[in-house]
Amino acid sequence: MLDIHLPLMLFVLALFLTLLVLLNNMLFQPLIKFMDDRDSSIAKDLEAAKSFSGNTDELNAKADDIISNAKNEAASIRQKAIDDEKTLAASKVETKQNELETEYNKFVTQLNSDKENLKKTLLSQMPLFKESLKAKFSKL
Repeated sequence: MLDIHLPLMLFVLALFLTLLVLLNNMLFQPLIKFMDDRDSSIAKDLEAAKSFSGNTDELNAKADDIISNAKNEAASIRQKAIDDEKTLAASKVETKQNELETEYNKFVTQLNSDKENLKKTLLSQMPLFKESLKAKFSKL
């Protein structure tokens, strides 16, 4: 039923070993070399990424410093502009107050002179008023 052929078994064994050696040289070693190269490439890229991330932290710190300096400068410029406008407004208010004060003084002077003129006029017409009052009282 089953016959074992020794030369055929030796031939298959030799063929199997030859195939193993050929596959090792042509397939397995290049595949292992490719995987090792890929691992080293990945490791090198990770190291480069770490160095870039360290550099990024430094650049972020510099950017934060620049931004804070710019904010401080903007605040000082804004404060200077506000102070300048306040002084300008104060000077305008002061000039307007001086102008109004002089106009008020002129008005008071004119009012006093009109008051004096009115007194003089009334005093000069006082005898006429007395006469008209006497006439009215005499009719009663």
